[in-house]
Amino acid sequence: MNSTMIQFFHWYTPGESFLWDHAADQAEYLANLGITAAWLPPAYKGASGSFSTGYDPYDLFDLGEFDQKGVVPTKYGSRDQFLNACKTLQKNGIGVIVDVVLNHKGGGDEKEKFQVVKVDPEHRDRGITEPYEIESYTKFTFPGRGEKYSTFKWDFTCFTGVDHAENEDGYNIYRIINDYGDNWDEMISCEKGNFDFLMLNDLETRNPYVRGELNYWGEWFHEQCHFDGVRLDAVKHMTPDFYKEWLQVLRSNTGKNVFAVGEYWAPGDLELLERYLDAVDGSMTLFDSSLHHNLHNASEAGEVFDLRTILDNSLMMSNPTAAVTLVENHDTQPLQALEAPVAAWFKPLAYALILLRAEGYPCVFHPDLYGAKYKDTGNDGEEYEIEIMKVGCLENLLKARKDFAYGHQNVYFDDPHCIGFTRLGDEDHAGCAVIMSNQGDFTKRMEMGTDYSGKKFHDILGHVEGEIAIGEDGWAEFKCPAGSVSVWVPN
Repeated sequence: MNSTMIQFFHWYTPGESFLWDHAADQAEYLANLGITAAWLPPAYKGASGSFSTGYDPYDLFDLGEFDQKGVVPTKYGSRDQFLNACKTLQKNGIGVIVDVVLNHKGGGDEKEKFQVVKVDPEHRDRGITEPYEIESYTKFTFPGRGEKYSTFKWDFTCFTGVDHAENEDGYNIYRIINDYGDNWDEMISCEKGNFDFLMLNDLETRNPYVRGELNYWGEWFHEQCHFDGVRLDAVKHMTPDFYKEWLQVLRSNTGKNVFAVGEYWAPGDLELLERYLDAVDGSMTLFDSSLHHNLHNASEAGEVFDLRTILDNSLMMSNPTAAVTLVENHDTQPLQALEAPVAAWFKPLAYALILLRAEGYPCVFHPDLYGAKYKDTGNDGEEYEIEIMKVGCLENLLKARKDFAYGHQNVYFDDPHCIGFTRLGDEDHAGCAVIMSNQGDFTKRMEMGTDYSGKKFHDILGHVEGEIAIGEDGWAEFKCPAGSVSVWVPN
């Protein structure tokens, strides 16, 4: 069966221990749709306690078990609820992909004094002060957990930089002077001079004690929930050597070829994604931010966009086995840091492309299957209410991937406003024909092969009524409505 991932959360997923039970409740439904893996949000205690999405990690060993940061469970639930969700998903044949955030920590328990150099936020390899002493929350002692699971205590030598100093105003970035390097860690791009520092307390992975603790934690986490894969947060801000080694150790310690997908967000910059994959020796896949960039632009441009270019400069086409494709995620959804949503009218076309083509490993976004409604403040300071509607045909597109998206692929990207492709099926599955338009109604002649001669097809999405018969030569005229997509499958 084709592999299909779902990101089973979004930035505004409700709290109060909702998500882990929701995942367990939905496991059978997701399996019936053909979902084979569920990417779950960070399961450990964050600095903001019950409000934490998990991307401000405080204690990686607290899965909702200890009274820390004002709460015992995480936003998503308790340790027991999390473990039950994992077991239930796996029982239904759905692999668990855990979110791993090892770039930074937040919410230190005690202050320390140490030497720093303040740097230019736009050119972070440039110091703008001489070394001087600051005080910041870099001591992590985990008083609520004590020494259960780990005795390691974090101090300023475990970090390369911080963005907070007592008695200093404004947003500043401070590079810590330590024994593990005289500058930031090495990155593969020159963005912001050096983009090692992202936020909070930035981990110093050149410190061998830090690496040892993170390697130990990976093995410990796997022993708790037996995850099948990892989503690696903010790999753009970590030296490739770190995750290359971390994954090697994890796979060796678990005896399991753990799947890995990294978040290197570089919209429209395929060369950078390819360079990172080379730097980690192909030890992980990456989210295809280049393809997402195309999908967003196509949805914004509307009928003037040339659909023949929709897959240009995408990881999906240059390195399909290394590409995890997506239409939306928690960072690109409205009001978020990397906001670049795909417009609602275009989402059925976008999902047809990532779900039904032969290339890439598609990831479905939870709100596109379930819907979402939330409020937040925009960059202008105004509050907005956002509603993400369910993609009405997404269930049928998922079923089409599960049952029909197999075998040889014929491609018909021959019109700027109407493209199509056919999948010819295999020994166990019939094939399908996909046609989409960003202008008016269209008809396109495409080949299914003589094995289908005389057979009748219907649009599984219900966008076009009636049937189409395949000619004796294996070809047929397939239809789709204006600004939409049709997926033709055998009756």
